[in-house]
Amino acid sequence: MNATGIYAIWQREMLTFFREKPRILSAVINPIFWLLTFGAGLGSTVAIAGLNYEQFIFPGILMQTFLFSSIFYGAYLVWDRRIDLLKAVLVTPLSRSSIFIGKVLGGVTFSLIEAAIILTFGVVINISYTPMSVLLTILIVTLAAASLTAVGLTIGSFMTSPEGFQLITTFVIFPLFFLSGALFPLKNLPPYLATLTAINPLTYIVDMLRGLLTGLQYYGTLENIIILIVFAVAANLIGIQAFKRMRA
Repeated sequence: MNATGIYAIWQREMLTFFREKPRILSAVINPIFWLLTFGAGLGSTVAIAGLNYEQFIFPGILMQTFLFSSIFYGAYLVWDRRIDLLKAVLVTPLSRSSIFIGKVLGGVTFSLIEAAIILTFGVVINISYTPMSVLLTILIVTLAAASLTAVGLTIGSFMTSPEGFQLITTFVIFPLFFLSGALFPLKNLPPYLATLTAINPLTYIVDMLRGLLTGLQYYGTLENIIILIVFAVAANLIGIQAFKRMRA
């Protein structure tokens, strides 16, 4: 691993990100739109464990923000390959592992910026924060975004067209999101749905965020932490191997 090289890749990703201001706006506006329409609409009639529906789904919408941006981050890899920019990066003395880690850190940074904006909006719907809950939320977002960015880059390393990437990621993102418990409580689910949510790593991420931000948690904290760490390590190890075998 080359720390200077990782920083250079991260810096390049930052320059790309801040040149694309519409991307930042769309990544933030969509989750807020969900909260103000879907959340507020059902929130007028639905309450879960003393929370209105907006507050209940807020942790899931926060996760949705960095889920979409992290997975779709792999599309940049596809575009870099199409315009031959990826070849220019791969012929440098940097190892592919260093390039991959630099890109993951770029995805994590984007996710943290977007998450910070959504967390600020949480005050509007009366989400209560403490310094500790904010710190732990940032830590969870960092690990989760690193995992999901690695997944996006792994998919991107196998794709040669943006259209193919978008098709595959659509089949990945929506099942992950809708089967994470982001929009419904995990108690008293039908057996098939309980099984699907239990094997989804995002379920445990949402559960941790909901526990921190609303006090409502289904799984044990230690169980959630272990699954998140295993997911992060596995996703990045698999991603590095896929990146090493990728053809420019």
